[in-house]
Amino acid sequence: MKLPPQLELAGVCLREMTEADIPAVEVLERRLFPVDAWPLQMFFDELAQPETRRYLVAEVAGEIVAYAGLMCIEPIADVQTIAVVPEFEGKGIGSAILTELIQEARRRHAADVLLEVRADNPRAQKLYLRFGFERIHIRPRYYRDGTDALIMRLPLTGPHPNESAPTEGATW
Repeated sequence: MKLPPQLELAGVCLREMTEADIPAVEVLERRLFPVDAWPLQMFFDELAQPETRRYLVAEVAGEIVAYAGLMCIEPIADVQTIAVVPEFEGKGIGSAILTELIQEARRRHAADVLLEVRADNPRAQKLYLRFGFERIHIRPRYYRDGTDALIMRLPLTGPHPNESAPTEGATW
């Protein structure tokens, strides 16, 4: 997977998630999403479906600092999860992972990419808007703590310039 030069220089490696990564990813999941963390088995179940799923991790010095996953069942792709540890936010890692997920959706012939984002997460919303996602619906009280989910959609009917390397000042 091709990364922007600044991430390569910073020693970031983006690669496929493997079953061996799941224990470390699950620790991050519980740290980053304490209320809504996926159960450990869910990661194993997702990786067991490569015909419709793709999961990635980003590493720095051999340590996982981000992960993400996509489900694609034509004509829809869905970003299942995307997370970057706070210490590595703002470096373009989230943008690089999202770029790869969108490219995967295109390879799998999806017409649209959907995702859900917490209504109280403006940083993530800003990233998605920069990539061309639009808010299409609200799921009231979707998360366990009662926070709404915003449903966002990216049509894949044409090129999206923001899918290339993150722009200067990337914030996630």
